[in-house]
Amino acid sequence: MDIISAGYVWLIVALLLALAELATGSLVLLALAVAVLLTAGVAALGAPLLWQLLALGVASAVCVPLMIKVIRPWFSPAGVNYGVAGTGAQQGQRFYIVHRDYDGASGIKIKGDFFRAEYVDAAPDDAPAEGEKVVLDHFDGTLARVIKQGNSS
Repeated sequence: MDIISAGYVWLIVALLLALAELATGSLVLLALAVAVLLTAGVAALGAPLLWQLLALGVASAVCVPLMIKVIRPWFSPAGVNYGVAGTGAQQGQRFYIVHRDYDGASGIKIKGDFFRAEYVDAAPDDAPAEGEKVVLDHFDGTLARVIKQGNSS
């Protein structure tokens, strides 16, 4: 006699995955929770473990890409590029030079993070002035390499 049926075990796993999704926000664990929930349904029908695992594999192969490609974009604002700063997601965008409080270093702020800035084709001692408009060309490590932008818009 089973202490707990396989269907209940799958339901507990689905609940744990759904709760873990609250910490990540990527919707991948939620997709796996849906796949495990479908597997619980297969287990409730009395399928052997091999069929349950096969159902889990097929459901996961369908649910995860569906969640990432179709459902997750519904929860993202239009036009927002979530790339990390060093990957070039902000390349070509305009920024204003700000100075860091404690050492006066010139830099730009991207999503609240400060990155030291230097001109692409200027001498290292030619520091950008505060409030100056620049365009991000690329990153060299954590150094933002920028191009001077004219005063007109």
